Amino acid sequence: MSAHTELGEFLRSRRARLQPDDAGLPTYGGRRRVPGLRREELAQLAGVSAGYYTRLEQGQSPNASDAVLDAVARVLGLDEAERAHLYSLARPKPKTRRRTLEPEQVRPGVRLMIESFGDVPALVMGRFVDVLAWNPMAHALLAGHLDFDAPNRPGDRPNIARMVFLDPHTRELYDDWPRKTRSTVADLRLIAGQHPDAPALSNLIGELSLGSPEFAKLWAAHTVGDCGGPTRTYHHPTVGTIALMTEFMTLPNDKGQRVAVFNAEPDSPSEAALRILSDLTATTTPIGRPSDIPADRIPARRG
Repeated sequence: MSAHTELGEFLRSRRARLQPDDAGLPTYGGRRRVPGLRREELAQLAGVSAGYYTRLEQGQSPNASDAVLDAVARVLGLDEAERAHLYSLARPKPKTRRRTLEPEQVRPGVRLMIESFGDVPALVMGRFVDVLAWNPMAHALLAGHLDFDAPNRPGDRPNIARMVFLDPHTRELYDDWPRKTRSTVADLRLIAGQHPDAPALSNLIGELSLGSPEFAKLWAAHTVGDCGGPTRTYHHPTVGTIALMTEFMTLPNDKGQRVAVFNAEPDSPSEAALRILSDLTATTTPIGRPSDIPADRIPARRG
C-alpha cells in the first residue's frame, strides 16, 4: 500500500473518532451520513479550505507545511506517535530504485552488550521486528521452544509480530495477550509509515492478515504507537508467573535496530523467578558464539 493511500485511511480513521460535540461544533439533529467529523468540518477547525484538506487526504499535497500538519494534528487530537506517523505519510521519502537488501546483521559490540546482561533477558530486533540476536535468558523467557541459534540464520529468524499472532506458545505466554497484540500492531503501523515500499514488510503484513483475523481487524483500525509500555505479566511454562518491565533502546549506528531489556522489580517474586530461570538456562542452553566474535571475548554469564 502506498504512503498516499495510507495517509487517506489514517486521516479518515482519525476523523471517525471525533464527533462534532467533541470539537465544539453545533449539531442540528438528524442522522449524519458519515461517522465522526466531515472533511469540511475538520478543514474549518484547522483553518484551511475544504478543497485543500481533501487534496491532503487524497495524497495530492506532498508539500504541506508544518503549520497545516500541526493544525490537522491538533484538531484530530493526535498524540506524539500519531503526529510523527502523520508527518511520515504526508511527506514520504522519494522512491529510489529497488535493490536487494542484504540480511540485517548485528555488530559484534552489540552482541557482546546483550551477553553482558547475564541473567537479565535482552534481545536485538531488526527494522521489521525480526529477532537478530538474543541472550540465553531472552530465549528462555520468550521462545524456549525455538532453536536458540535461529536468529543467526536470516531465513529462520523469529519475528516478534509473527510469534505474537501465529505461535500458540507465545499466545499462552502473555497474561494479557489482547493488549500485547494491540501494542504490536501499533508499533508495526509506525514502522510501516517509515518504510511504505519495503517488500519484506508488505509480505509480513500480508501473511499476518491472512493468518490471523485478530491482526486483520487491528490493522484496519490504524492504531499507531511504539511497543513500550507498563509492566507485562508472563505465564512462563517452567518458572510460573513473572512481571517484567521492558525498556527499548534504539541503536543510533544501526538503522532501525532496537535492544529490548526485560527487568523485574528488585527483591520481588519475579526477580526470584528470573534467578531460577537463569540457573536452569545455564545448564540447558549453550551460549551462541557467532563466528565474528572471538571466543575469548564472550563474557562469562553470571549465576
